[in-house]
Amino acid sequence: MAAPTPVILPTSSPAVSADNLPMQPLARQLAKRTAWETFRRDRLALIGLFILLITIASVVFGPLIYPVPYNTINFDLAYLAPSWQHPLGTNDRGQDQLARMLWGGRISLAVGMTAMLVSIVVGTLVGSVAGFLGGLIDNLLMRLTDLFLALPQLPLLLLIIYLFRDQVRTVAGPELGIFVLIVSVIGGLTWMSTARLVRAGFLTTKEREFVQAARSLGAHPVRIVGRHILPNVIGPVIVAATLGVGNAIITESTLSFLGIGFPPDIPTWGRMLFEAQNYIANAPHLVIFPGLAIFLTVLSVNYVGDGLRDALDARSR
Repeated sequence: MAAPTPVILPTSSPAVSADNLPMQPLARQLAKRTAWETFRRDRLALIGLFILLITIASVVFGPLIYPVPYNTINFDLAYLAPSWQHPLGTNDRGQDQLARMLWGGRISLAVGMTAMLVSIVVGTLVGSVAGFLGGLIDNLLMRLTDLFLALPQLPLLLLIIYLFRDQVRTVAGPELGIFVLIVSVIGGLTWMSTARLVRAGFLTTKEREFVQAARSLGAHPVRIVGRHILPNVIGPVIVAATLGVGNAIITESTLSFLGIGFPPDIPTWGRMLFEAQNYIANAPHLVIFPGLAIFLTVLSVNYVGDGLRDALDARSR
C-alpha cells in the first residue's frame, strides 16, 4: 500500500489586525452612486442646490462684477425705484441696494456656515463621547443637553449679546467682535439636536459585528471611533448641518432686525430689513429684495437637506 501523500500546511499566514481588515471599495462606490442617483431624482433638492450655488456665486463674485460702492451716501438718489442704473433701487441714504445685498450676503452666509460648523463640532463631540463611553459620562452629558434644550434660545441669545457686545467690540473690533460673538452664541445654543443624533448612532453602531471585531483585534478606541463608527453615523450629521445653516441665517437676520446685530454700516440682509421697515408703503423694494434673498436661501438649504436625508438613508433607498 502506497504511503499517503503528506499535506504541507503553510507555516505562516498574513497577520490580521484591526488596521488591515478587508475593505470593500466596490461596495462603497456603489453606495455613493446610489446616494447620488437618489439625490438626483429629487427635483426640489436639485432646484434648491441650483439656487444655493447661484446665491453663493453671486455674493462671492458679485462685488467684482458689479463694483459699485455699497456705503456711498447720496441723498439726491434716495428712494429710487429699480432701474438699469440701480437694478434693485436705492435706500433712504441713496445707497445702491444691489451692492449692499451682495456685500451683506457674504456676511449672512458666513455667519450661517460658521455657526453651523461650531454647532456640528460641539454636537458631534458631545454625542460621540456620550455614545461611546456610556455609563455615568453618558448620563451627565445627556442631562447637560436636556438643560440646554430647556433654555429659551431667543431671549437668552438677546441677553448674552446685549451684555457682552461692548466688551467684545473693545477686544476684537466692532465687526470681528460681533461676528465672533454671534457665531459663538448661535453655535453654542444649537448643538443639542446633533448631539442626540450622534449619540443614537453610536449606541447602535458600536454593538455591530465589525466594531466588535476591531475591538477584539486590539484597535485603539480613537481608531474605532474615527474609522469604524463615525463614518457610519455621519449621514444624519450632514443633514443637520444643512438645516443648521438656514436656522443660523434666520437667527442672524432676527438679531439684525431687532437692531442688536452688526453695526449699522454693515449691510446684512437682516439689517437691511430693519432699516426698511418704516418705508414699506413708499419704497416696498427696500423690503422685498432682502426678504426674498433670506427666503430663497433658507428654502433652498432646507430642500438640499431633505434631499441629502433621503439620499443618505439606506432604508429609503
